Amino acid sequence: MISDVLAEAKDKMDKALEVAKDDFGTVRTGRANPLLFQKILVDYYGSPTPLAQLASLNNPEARTLIITPFDKTALKEIEKAIVAAPNLGANVGNDGEIVRVTLPELTEERRRDFVKLVRDKGEQAKVALRNIRRKAKDDLDALKEVGEDEISRAEKDLEATTKAHVDAIDDALKRKESELLEV
Repeated sequence: MISDVLAEAKDKMDKALEVAKDDFGTVRTGRANPLLFQKILVDYYGSPTPLAQLASLNNPEARTLIITPFDKTALKEIEKAIVAAPNLGANVGNDGEIVRVTLPELTEERRRDFVKLVRDKGEQAKVALRNIRRKAKDDLDALKEVGEDEISRAEKDLEATTKAHVDAIDDALKRKESELLEV
């Protein structure tokens, strides 16, 4: 029973960590990265569809991304979705075959704004981890047929797991901040 609660908590924390790293990847640094476009949804025949399912993304230069749609009729919708995407500020061009996205150079102020955004995402991830820990602790406390010593040991294991995941988020956050502030 205790091992089930701890395993479930660890699983959920692993997933929360992956989500945090994915979120960090969607914040742009100085380079054009296909991960920036990972969460952009395109209105494709009335349903929101991820851009990666509608087109191939190619990165020929540091600040340029070429998007080649699999279906040429989706070209205008892809262009609209990229222009509407928050935090990109990209110049978008369409030649009838491909969409060319050029990202402008980041200013010092814009880099600092992105650092704040990344820190906020990191804090949200830590809150998610704490919520998972709280639920697991409540589940452990609800176990009636287990001794207090075993519960105490399980709570220590839970704290260690939580600390390891929080440290991993902090490490990813530091890497992303240094990437953002690097000129």
